[in-house]
Amino acid sequence: MNAIDIHTHIVPAEFPAYAGKHVTEFGGKQWPQMCAGRDCHHKNVMIDGKNFRTVTDECWDVERRQEAMTRMGIARQVLSPMPELLSYWLPLEDAVPLTRHVNDTIAAMVARAPDKFAGLGGVPLQDPDAATRELERLMADGFKGVELGSNINGAALGDPKFEGFFARAEELGAAVFVHALHPSGKERIVGPPGLMAFIGFPLETAYCIASLMTGGTLTRHPRLRLAFSHGGGAFASILPRLTHGWKSRPEVTERIGISPREHAKNLYYDTLTYDPHTLGHLIETFGVRQLCLGTDFPFDIYDRDPRGNVAALKLSDGDVKLLHHDNAARFLGETI
Repeated sequence: MNAIDIHTHIVPAEFPAYAGKHVTEFGGKQWPQMCAGRDCHHKNVMIDGKNFRTVTDECWDVERRQEAMTRMGIARQVLSPMPELLSYWLPLEDAVPLTRHVNDTIAAMVARAPDKFAGLGGVPLQDPDAATRELERLMADGFKGVELGSNINGAALGDPKFEGFFARAEELGAAVFVHALHPSGKERIVGPPGLMAFIGFPLETAYCIASLMTGGTLTRHPRLRLAFSHGGGAFASILPRLTHGWKSRPEVTERIGISPREHAKNLYYDTLTYDPHTLGHLIETFGVRQLCLGTDFPFDIYDRDPRGNVAALKLSDGDVKLLHHDNAARFLGETI
């Protein structure tokens, strides 16, 4: 099989020691370090002196990743940073070397097995000009594009200040994978902190997609290839209501341009819904040509059987091929 997984993450095996000037300030405290885990296959990602996440060596070990890919029936993974490593909250002089270290790790992993991996790097989008320079470097070095967080320190991706970056991404033919990050409204989630990934992320992604429509980004850049994590979150449920607003409110029509449904069918989404019925709804809403396999590998909530939900829908061989391979290849800008 030639299945492509567009939603996987890496963490470097090590980080360089902090060498910036913010040792006792925000930058230095937020600089990550790796510490020994419970066994030789695990390490702890330490941020601000706390264990942010315990990760397996599948985050950086090419051979171990390929063993897991074989078990999952995945021929190729698209590697992107663990979202917390995008580090938009760091001072720029700290964010640039950290982002570069993570991107260089991805490049080295791809170089080890270029037929198995493709790379989406991180960029310091807290400074759009610096982010654009890193985007240009990545594309020149063979990356397929970038991973972005769903907001940049609270600013929606549809904010006009990111216009130059998206214009350049369109010009370069860069694939842009958007992952939910630091959702708003966490004070309204009742229960343990881990619930944020299950409740806050889907809502955050819906806000993000809507902002790119209402901010005009999608209208101005129709050739921009954007994909969204977790099946686009709650956006499929919001889409009918937003479309009604587009039909009934002239000011909304003017801001969004073409129908939100048409915009939505030009975007890509991963299949990470954990449920065949929900996946079927996304195919019906967005179109079978816009869904790509995604797993969130290798974190603990990743989908161990990404092809299982597809198989449960009993689609035609042609549609299965689209979901397994062709849509992802098109998103990455490759010839099918």
